[in-house]
Amino acid sequence: MNALQLLTSRRSEKKLVEPAPSAEELEQMFQAALHVPDHGHLQPYRFIVIENEGLEQLEKLLKDVVFEFDLGEERIKKAENLAKRAPMVIGVVAKIRRDIEKIPAWEQMLTAGCATYAIQLAANALGYANVWISGKWVDGAELRNAFHCEATDKVIGLLMIGSAEEKIIRDRKQLDSSSFVSYL
Repeated sequence: MNALQLLTSRRSEKKLVEPAPSAEELEQMFQAALHVPDHGHLQPYRFIVIENEGLEQLEKLLKDVVFEFDLGEERIKKAENLAKRAPMVIGVVAKIRRDIEKIPAWEQMLTAGCATYAIQLAANALGYANVWISGKWVDGAELRNAFHCEATDKVIGLLMIGSAEEKIIRDRKQLDSSSFVSYL
């Protein structure tokens, strides 16, 4: 698959099974993250790989989120399902440095987002499917603690990675960009 085909055909997959990336493949994915635009070479991100027994700990952390934010009993089952959705999860923490005036927090956050997307694309290029989970799930105090977050850090996502449970053939139709593109 060439790069343009990868970029225009990427889709999130929510039903993921074994196998997950190997240590060597993970290193390739992290190398992709290290090559995103990064003003000041701050590398304002950190990754936490969660697999095997770590997924059980993630389930507990996600259940803690449900109680912390009073999300309701029906979300307990969703927390259980999220933690079991993939054989590997990569937690992504944006490491925001507010002491660098030249590189504002928003720019550092974009770099962390680009690094996350680079991991997704690299996973796809290696034949793995994935989905980026965010929302309240990444805001829990216990999750932040488990990820060793500092006060200015922001957990920006949980990347669920594995092999697609079923190969879904999608139309590779051209999407209409005219509503959000203009020329000066």
